[in-house]
Amino acid sequence: MEVGEILEELKEAALKDESLRLRLLETRESDNSMADFCRISTELGLPLSKLDLLEYGEASYAAMRRSTNGGGENAPLLQWEDDAYEMFIMELEMLDKK
Repeated sequence: MEVGEILEELKEAALKDESLRLRLLETRESDNSMADFCRISTELGLPLSKLDLLEYGEASYAAMRRSTNGGGENAPLLQWEDDAYEMFIMELEMLDKK
């Protein structure tokens, strides 16, 4: 299963289970936030490592850069787009506020 699929399944599980959503959100306060996030995901049968998240974020960001303005040096800087963990947590926070 690819990282994007794992994150989607994790998000769906978090939407259905408030205690899981809170556990995932609490990882942001941890000294090892990404490791704790990956541990929770793996415990749920959705194996994920810090390296997986980092590579997924970098690859996604690179694809966006290539598709923006021809991918040249003038392509706009995209904030947080290379951090899959932060993007996931921000999405959960937005869903939590609804």
